[in-house]
Amino acid sequence: MNTDLELPTDLPQLSRLMAAHPFLKGVSRQHLEVLAASAMLKEFTLGEIIFREGDPANRFYLIETGQVILETSEKDQEPALIQTISAGDVLGWSWLFPPYYWHFNARAAEPTKAIFFYGTRLREQCEEDRDLGYELMKRMAAIIIERLQATRQQLAEISRSHP
Repeated sequence: MNTDLELPTDLPQLSRLMAAHPFLKGVSRQHLEVLAASAMLKEFTLGEIIFREGDPANRFYLIETGQVILETSEKDQEPALIQTISAGDVLGWSWLFPPYYWHFNARAAEPTKAIFFYGTRLREQCEEDRDLGYELMKRMAAIIIERLQATRQQLAEISRSHP
């Protein structure tokens, strides 16, 4: 693990952005290089749909700036807000877990910049490099637990307000 407080100055700009993001902070240089090979910068406009519930999940994002709304919708009903995420957050974990379909919708709540990763390619690399796979799995599991706790709190608040 890279424990340096300063990021190496010889890294390309995208790799430096990745290394500074809370999700990848401390990842080894070797794994950072593998991740960078499957990454690119992406921008979303206000209201742009990033992905839809039920579509194949083949990517994930590290949010750099902006906000993204996570929501679910039932037929003939308004979408229900699940959570809003912003800079420093991760968008999408369904690319890592079968059956590889999105479980909700993601929409830009404001202009948003993110680092895009090709999840399908990374899954293959995780199979080849079990250390990389374990590292990403640990980090994604922490995000999933955080989101589940936020959802639990939201449900508790709804329950208290509707006795």
